[in-house]
Amino acid sequence: MKKALAIVGFSTLLVACGTSSKTGSNDLAVSNPIETSIDLTKVVNDKAPVVINPGRFTSETVTYRLPRVVQGTYSVSDFGKYVDDFKAFDYNGNELQATKADTNTWTIANATTLDYITYNVNDTFDQEVTGGIGGDVPFSPAGTNIEADNYVLNLHGFIGYFDSLKNSQYKLDVTAPTDFVRTSALQHTSDKTSEDGKTVTTSYFAPRYFDITDNPMMYGKLDVEEFQVGDIKIVLSVYSPNGIHSAKTMRAAMEKMMQAQKTYLGDINSTPRYDIYVYLSKGDETAPKGFGALEHHTSTVVVMPESMPASALDESMVDVVSHEFFHIVTPLSVHSEDVHYFDYNQPTFSKHLWMYEGVTEYFATLFQVDQGLVSEDDFYAKINDKIKTASGMNDTMSFTVMSENILEEPYASQYYNVYQKGALIGMCIDILMREESNGNRGILSLMKELSTKYGKNKPFDDDSIIEEITTMTYPSIGEFLQTHVVGDVPIDYNTFFEKVGLQFGESRVKTNYIQNAGALIVGANQTDGSIYFSNAVKNNSFWNEQGVQPNDIIKSVDGVEVNLLNANTVFQKVFMWQPGTDIDVVLTRDGKDVEIKTTLTQSYTTGTTLMANPEATEAQKTLREAWLKG
Repeated sequence: MKKALAIVGFSTLLVACGTSSKTGSNDLAVSNPIETSIDLTKVVNDKAPVVINPGRFTSETVTYRLPRVVQGTYSVSDFGKYVDDFKAFDYNGNELQATKADTNTWTIANATTLDYITYNVNDTFDQEVTGGIGGDVPFSPAGTNIEADNYVLNLHGFIGYFDSLKNSQYKLDVTAPTDFVRTSALQHTSDKTSEDGKTVTTSYFAPRYFDITDNPMMYGKLDVEEFQVGDIKIVLSVYSPNGIHSAKTMRAAMEKMMQAQKTYLGDINSTPRYDIYVYLSKGDETAPKGFGALEHHTSTVVVMPESMPASALDESMVDVVSHEFFHIVTPLSVHSEDVHYFDYNQPTFSKHLWMYEGVTEYFATLFQVDQGLVSEDDFYAKINDKIKTASGMNDTMSFTVMSENILEEPYASQYYNVYQKGALIGMCIDILMREESNGNRGILSLMKELSTKYGKNKPFDDDSIIEEITTMTYPSIGEFLQTHVVGDVPIDYNTFFEKVGLQFGESRVKTNYIQNAGALIVGANQTDGSIYFSNAVKNNSFWNEQGVQPNDIIKSVDGVEVNLLNANTVFQKVFMWQPGTDIDVVLTRDGKDVEIKTTLTQSYTTGTTLMANPEATEAQKTLREAWLKG
């Protein structure tokens, strides 16, 4: 999974990724495959009907579940909450007793006579509320959407499993209007058009339940672009409700990025096809608000605001999708048994989120400077931002302990740090390996070696992988991992930057219109619900030039009244403002309105930056070049 667009201080919306499953062993059904269907032409009140035909069981009682947790989300989703009208029928059409054992589980009596199951599925996007995510709804890219012109079919939200049959084959039929565009990487077997020509039933095949959960679909009003990256076919599917963006307009940035990623990865080529499903949220009450992406082995589902300017959307997509695509290295090719034999109901978690998410995020950051997509200064700025964000989290918490207990507090609230300190851990290992090998080896070569040794069908042992990495690399790597990843000692990043001739210094740096180098410049009055500029606004060049003063109340932004309840939604848009955009902001100062109607210029502040040391030695410069350019 990829960090969501973290929403500037009022709420932090996190993201997700994917993995693999394990067999059960009790009750067996005689026939294969399990026949399932979703009928999008019979949706009533945003509920889609589902039918499950498992074949004949040989035991008297069976258990059927929707996932409590899905791979890569590291949080409880409880997809059973969105199931209504669950019924089971015997071969004579009589209803059987079906008891809901818990949120996600149903037990069915007299299962030897069970013919099929029916139920209706609510979508999750509608459950998210304005101002943030409400309750324990799934992170948006892991969720589902049911509306007239778009269906986001993360299949784990529609299709469940029998405990004993997770390794059984599945046949899935999806019925939809003939004019719907449909995209999925799940194996397509046939299409059948109705007699009146109004609907088409598309049949798909999945070797096991994992493949159901690992292959999302998107149906409806979409546009699709395909392009080739080496031997990998990329399929980009975009839903923009107001037609502001399209697959065609987004293709150039995605193609350039993925070509660069493939060049960076070299001979790692683990999938013939990769799908990118993009849902652009229109921002109303029923629209999804958890921005970011959910990784699957050979695809990613992305949710972003439709209101983003094209340049900002491209930049965010590069950041988010590059992270997801790098998951073809880990956990697709390098993962533990917890990942390989994933339990959707009571999962155990690997100790190595520093690898799955941290190293992946590091690759997504490093490859951009390696391939010339960003400048070295831009790369240093991203690393510096990660250090600042990580410093605001618990820096004395063992990363392996946090990873293994990620669903529980105090660890769950530290999850965002896997994209910050986790990436910095990857950076430190990379620099150490470059130093030890005279620039010839880095963390990418390590991951390639692990990928060759294991691969997608062979998991590693969670408790021994650090010792194994130490043997494959250098004692200094093992010491670093034991001290700063298994252990709880904070990392002194200056030690690593000195090796490559970098240092921290004060300078004028670019910032946005809601922060100064990551620090918020607004505050909230809990008594009256107003939002105001803090003293920090004096150090934001744009607002300072507009005459904004501390304690000015932000009355409205582009015609939208601002209060504590909708601040998160409003400031998401402010966070994404770009120079050249026309804005209209009304402030209240001493009881009087002050209007700022102007065109944005780049804003600056004074901050600590990471920069090249002008007195760096040739050895430091050489190591830096090997680090940044491979």
